[in-house]
Amino acid sequence: MSDPTPDAATDDGDDGDDATDDTEAPTVPPIDLPGDAFDAVLDALDDRDPGEPVRFEGFTVTRADDGGYVLADGDRSDPMAERELHEALAERAPAVTDWYAFERVVGEFGPRRAFLRWIEDADGETVAARYAALAAGIERAWGELKITATVTDRGERRYDVRHADDAGVPVDDLTAHDDPLDARDLVTFDEKGRYRPLKTAPSLASGWVFPDLGPRDFYETVETIYPATVANWHREREGELDVTHWRETMERQSGIYGVVKTWDRGEGYEHVNWVAEACCDDSQCLKRREWQYDDDTDLDVDGGDGAFPCREPCSVVVSAARKWTRLESEQPRTYEFDLTPSEKEQVEDIIEAVADGRTDEIREADTKEGANRYRTRFLRAKLFDDEGNLGGVPTEPDDE
Repeated sequence: MSDPTPDAATDDGDDGDDATDDTEAPTVPPIDLPGDAFDAVLDALDDRDPGEPVRFEGFTVTRADDGGYVLADGDRSDPMAERELHEALAERAPAVTDWYAFERVVGEFGPRRAFLRWIEDADGETVAARYAALAAGIERAWGELKITATVTDRGERRYDVRHADDAGVPVDDLTAHDDPLDARDLVTFDEKGRYRPLKTAPSLASGWVFPDLGPRDFYETVETIYPATVANWHREREGELDVTHWRETMERQSGIYGVVKTWDRGEGYEHVNWVAEACCDDSQCLKRREWQYDDDTDLDVDGGDGAFPCREPCSVVVSAARKWTRLESEQPRTYEFDLTPSEKEQVEDIIEAVADGRTDEIREADTKEGANRYRTRFLRAKLFDDEGNLGGVPTEPDDE
């Protein structure tokens, strides 16, 4: 399935005849017409004036002045009673249940509807193609989530949500949930039990599944795991994403965070580049940074490739910037160390490993790695004094 940009939808669902070509028609699974779907069609017709159609993919239905109904399919226009209408719609159950799924079950236009339609490419594929794909299972990625959408024999959408690392794991081997609010506990801590202050960090724990969600519960589950991501994704696609850049965000800070406002060097904004490089990389956050230094000045570092946008510096960025503001206010001093070339490379390796979160991947026996624990402890034993201070000496006397 393609990754479409939603077109403007109408209140009446899909319209128009199926396109014909030489390709083999998709195999649509058998679909029954639920009574709720048929009743919804009658209610929609009752809400319209006679002759005003309810539109489905490939045909329309209108209420006639005499109380009957007219089904128009291409060049045909067949008057019929309610029982005949039911039989005709049952023969077209995929199109009717598709209309019902989005018009009545999902409901109002907005991020939820757009997201659910994007899952199955409802604005780019025919009902037949989508139902055939749904029968096999349509898979989508959203951050670290693996989403699988399917359809029942009544045209009802069902969704399986799990960590991408658990793709292919049987449901019985995972902890199953059916309440979207359960997701609040799942996102609180990472695999090691550490608190996750940033919900879009790529540190979501695995081992769980929501195996059988309806459309509304599915949307609520995704939004609980990744708050506001669908809403901002939708705003961006509609051209309505309101971005608040660094300077404007910092000017709003007060109290203990007000110190960040002093960290402004006019045209020199390299410090903000450092912040964005440290916090807003794909390895640290799944959002795609859209904020810049200000309206006229872009940052020099990449904003990432995430599916959902970041519209302003988050609280984690602001908190980190506050600490760095204080640290960067210190006057630099020059220190002299005696390091062998290998020790210099080892210091570089240690910084790289910590910054990239790779220390747990370095085996204790692999002393070729600069950030190896035993090798690092040897360097500490050699260079640190009894008080735990690095044994370098300043080349200039302390001013104090």
